[in-house]
Formats: sequence, structure tokens, C-alpha cells
Amino acid sequence: MTLSQTPPRSEADWLAVRRRMLLDDGLVYLNTGSYGIVAREVFDRVTELRRQMQSNPVDFLWRRGGELLRRARECLAEEIGCEPSQVIFTDNVTTAMNLVAASLRVKGPGEILLSDHEYPAVRFAWERAAQQQGLRLRYVRLPELPGSSEEIVAVFARHLCPATRILFFSHVLYTTGMILPAWELCQLARQNGVVSVIDGAHAPGMLDLDVTRIGCDFYGANLHKWLLAPVGAGFLYVRPGMEDRILPLTVSWGWYYDRAKAFQWNQFGGSPWQRSFEFAGSRDVTPWLVVPEAVGFLHKLGWQNIQARQRELAAEARSRLDGRRGLRLATPTTAGLSGAITAFRLPGTATDPQAVRSALWERFRIEINMIEHAAGPWLRVSTHFYNSRHDLDMLAQAVDAVLA
Repeated sequence: MTLSQTPPRSEADWLAVRRRMLLDDGLVYLNTGSYGIVAREVFDRVTELRRQMQSNPVDFLWRRGGELLRRARECLAEEIGCEPSQVIFTDNVTTAMNLVAASLRVKGPGEILLSDHEYPAVRFAWERAAQQQGLRLRYVRLPELPGSSEEIVAVFARHLCPATRILFFSHVLYTTGMILPAWELCQLARQNGVVSVIDGAHAPGMLDLDVTRIGCDFYGANLHKWLLAPVGAGFLYVRPGMEDRILPLTVSWGWYYDRAKAFQWNQFGGSPWQRSFEFAGSRDVTPWLVVPEAVGFLHKLGWQNIQARQRELAAEARSRLDGRRGLRLATPTTAGLSGAITAFRLPGTATDPQAVRSALWERFRIEINMIEHAAGPWLRVSTHFYNSRHDLDMLAQAVDAVLA
């Protein structure tokens, strides 16, 4: 991303940017980790495209939509560091991971190795895959507050064995926001002949993302979280040479095509191979089509500015909440291991985490996530550029009242 001519610097500048978002007045929204807030200009664009589609669906989807989809695919590929031919659009990361888990076949008997902090909806997909292929799941217990990425890699290295067929992990943990060393873990997998699959749900819009450099075999992510595209936008990256290892979840009109022309561009905005995954019957593709507008909005602010703002607010969250009313920081502070998600372990007196979350919403209009996990529970604070110090002040005051 390139810096804008007049990048926001002060709190007043960022508050001005905040007014360009579809964010309700009086709402303290600290849950981008679940859903991002869309910029007004992106919302206006997707609304206009939906109007065009509904006014003549045949013309829009069959004639004009292909060029828009091609533009979106090229924009996304540039943003994540790969060729447009390797990107499949999906509704979300769960769909992307299901696509891989449901069709990837490996030699059995064997095992799928994954961390103990994986998102349950995706973990269930791997559980089913293991059952269907006669594999077993084995979990790596991650260190709670590691001091370095080497410590994390060493834990995975101790668990890899000749039976390991697939290594699956999240780039950014949904639980604590800890960032795993993706390049190092994929190198470890490659050296041991293991297929690497990454759940990058929180990476686009938070991290400098280059999937080609990471060296993974498959990488899926959401675009409706930190990249601030509308709900319904996600993707799956497939490393060159792995295309024939996966199959579409839904067989539809894209299924039959000339295999000799599988990777040639066509009038539908991609290759026949890509279309076989994306054409799952009638669907609203407009969230995919406005990815260039969402990316463009972030470009105007400047990627370095956004990352600096995210780090600044995450540090503010740590300062205000760590130790407050028994909360304990659960996200590493080591550079490279933390981003824009900060988690705090609840005190033992908070026996009903969801009651705490409900109280924060009902009494203070604070939207935040509460993560329940065997190693938790955690209060998860997501801070994007449209958040403010005032938001964190409000959260601190509300925590005092709710956990008193």
C-alpha cells in the first residue's frame, strides 16, 4: 500500500476518518475480529452494483460481471502477493477451509496436525475429513506467552512425525490474537513432505501479507474483517501445482470445461478452473466485485499509517486493561507475535463470560467478543483505525462496573 498525500496523524484526523465509516453514533465497536465496519463509499458502490444486478440480472451476470470480477481478482492477487490465476473467491474463510478439507486426499494411515487454538467451525471440517479418510487429529499445545517465534516453531517441530500428512494452523489466532510464524512453519512442513494449510481469517488488512513468500500450499481468508469489504467476501489461494488436489464443494455449471484450457482467461472473469469453484448456482457476487474499492479506501489512508494506528490502540488497550479488575494480558507483546487483537484472561470471579459480554452491551453499548476456550476465557479487544482512545476509556470504565 502507498501512503496518501495527507495521511491521518492526530486523533482528530482519525476521528474524521471514522465519520466516513458506517458506524453508529454512540456505539463502542471493538469487534472487528468478528466483522469489520464498511466505509460509506464502499457501501454505496456495492449498493449500486446490487441495484444494477437486480435491474437486469442476465445482463449483469452474463455480460458485464466478468470484467468486474477480473478486476477484483487482479486487485486481490496484487494485495496478497500472488498471481490472479491462483485465487478463488469464496463467501468466507470457513468456506475456503471446507473446500480444502472436504476434497484434499492424503495417504493413510496418517494424521492432521493442528494447534489447540483453531476456530471451532473450521476444526469441525478437519474432524470430518479425518473421519472420512481414516486419519487422526493431533493437537499442538501452544505456549501461552512465548517470547519468540522460534519457541512456537520448536513446539510444532517436536510434534511433526513421519505420520503427519497435513499441517493446519491459523495465521492470527482467533482466541488471543497471537500471530504465528507462517513462513517458518511452512518451511518446516515442506522439509518434512507435509501439506500446509493456513486459516488467515484475520490477516488481510492487519498484516503485510505475501502468500507466495509464505510458501504455503493453501491459504484461505476473510475480506469482511480487517480489509473492510462487505460480508460475503473471502478467498482461497492455491499454490501452483496443487490445483488438481482439490474439488468444488458444489457441482454446478462450471463443472464441465475443456481441461486443456483450464487456466486460460475467459469472459467470466477468471479461468474455467476458477469458475468451477465460484459458479455454485445463482449467487450475489457483488461483495467480491467491490474488493478494489475496499482496498482503495485503505490505500488512501496509507498502509503504514493504518498499522501504526492499530499498534498504538492495541498498546493503549494493554495499558488500560491489564491488571484491571483481575484481567490479565493473554497476548504476547513481542514484536511480530501480536497485531490488532488483544485478549485478556477474565478473573476467576467472572464465572459467566457471556453474562459479562451481555452486560457490556446492554448497559454501555460496547460491542466486544468473549472467547470461551479450554485455556480461557478471554475478553477479546479488536482495535482498527476507526476506534479511538475514547472507546478504550469507555471500555475501562465499563469493566470497572461489570467486574466490580
